[in-house]
Amino acid sequence: MKALARYGKEFGGYRMIDVPEPECGPEDIIIEVKAAAICGADMKHYKVDNGSDEFNSVRGHEFAGEIVKVGEKVTDWKVGQRIVSDNSGHVCGVCPACEQGDFLCCEEKVNLGLDNNRWGGGFTKYCKIPGEILRIHKHAIWEIPEGIKYEEAAVLDPICNAYKAIAQQAHLLPGQDVVVFGTGPLGLFSVQMARIMGAVNIVMVGLQDDTKVRFKVAEELGATHCVNGSTEDVVARCQEICGRDNLGLVIECSGANIALKQALEMTRPNAEIVRVGMGFKPLEFSINDITSWNKSIIGHMAYDSTSWRNAIRLLQKGEIKVQPMITHRIGLSEWEKGFDAMVSKEAIKVIMTYDFD
Repeated sequence: MKALARYGKEFGGYRMIDVPEPECGPEDIIIEVKAAAICGADMKHYKVDNGSDEFNSVRGHEFAGEIVKVGEKVTDWKVGQRIVSDNSGHVCGVCPACEQGDFLCCEEKVNLGLDNNRWGGGFTKYCKIPGEILRIHKHAIWEIPEGIKYEEAAVLDPICNAYKAIAQQAHLLPGQDVVVFGTGPLGLFSVQMARIMGAVNIVMVGLQDDTKVRFKVAEELGATHCVNGSTEDVVARCQEICGRDNLGLVIECSGANIALKQALEMTRPNAEIVRVGMGFKPLEFSINDITSWNKSIIGHMAYDSTSWRNAIRLLQKGEIKVQPMITHRIGLSEWEKGFDAMVSKEAIKVIMTYDFD
């Protein structure tokens, strides 16, 4: 079968290669992938070829499919069930994070479809859910309820990230305002979660490139205002919209240092900033405001089973909308078109299906 793989340790390019179908051990589950989505984490390796011939992994950590094989010792799952993976492949099971069921914060975690995993991910036809993870973390996979499409279930990863950031980590109260930096799926699902949680003003902050597609979608999904950081004074505009006394929560999904700086500048005392996005440059500004005005910068990583259980229910009820965010549907053979659309910001979510048979 064909698979989209990454080569190289730190950064490396993608190649479409032939790989054997996964073997099903006595505790394993094999699914046929029905939908897989391109994530921002996949983009950082696109067209970054370091010349390495060292195989890294079959990519694709946002995927859903149908169970086609189960091992002889598997009792909780059966062939024909529709399932979605939380992309866990391995955790230690004994660290403080695992003890709390916060498996994606295990320091030994290995994710399906991300770097250096030995099982592979969803950018192919068949994917193995290893039995070892299911022994420790039974909710590493979830059954897809009736009424939810495969392509919708495939993006539950960013939905659950947004759920945890706003509903579980922040202390948002109905009637307050929220500013969201970053117009990707994490930001757009955060807009929806803020709407569900009862925020009054929901301000989406993006850049000039976002005005073509993403601002309109943000407004459709619940953003009351969109601020163009390329042309507007972000701090002044957000304070004008919300009033400084109402600016108690910022969800920072862009990973840009300037966004964190602006978040600290615009918020009231005792405010919270949940940093969902990742950036790799050192800060070049003071963060003394977190002490001077008792502001909190909350680190965010992934989700837990509570996030998944409740996000799935909201998706099934129609409270969370995915269809406006799926801008491209392509075959896996056209993967480069999907990545190019993500680079140009013409795409928000690209769904790929296996088309080599």
